[in-house]
Amino acid sequence: MTNGGGIVTFELKGGIDSGRKFLNALQMISMTNNLGDSRSIASHPASTTHSKLTEEERRAVGITPGLIRISVGLENVQDILDDILQALAKC
Repeated sequence: MTNGGGIVTFELKGGIDSGRKFLNALQMISMTNNLGDSRSIASHPASTTHSKLTEEERRAVGITPGLIRISVGLENVQDILDDILQALAKC
């Protein structure tokens, strides 16, 4: 793949609840467990893909309670940032 996007990760204060609130507040960025598409996609592993693991097991593989992963797509950069910022304001 050429000129593809990247994965951006960050930690939200407030843990799992903040992660869920953030995902629910997104308006443009899609929520999914699979990262990699032409569209921007967000994931909160602690409440989705790794939710059945104990907190100790999640931490052992680098999944913290407030970890958010965003696979950056081909949308306008400002549109992506605006969506992230408005969702962060609601956490």
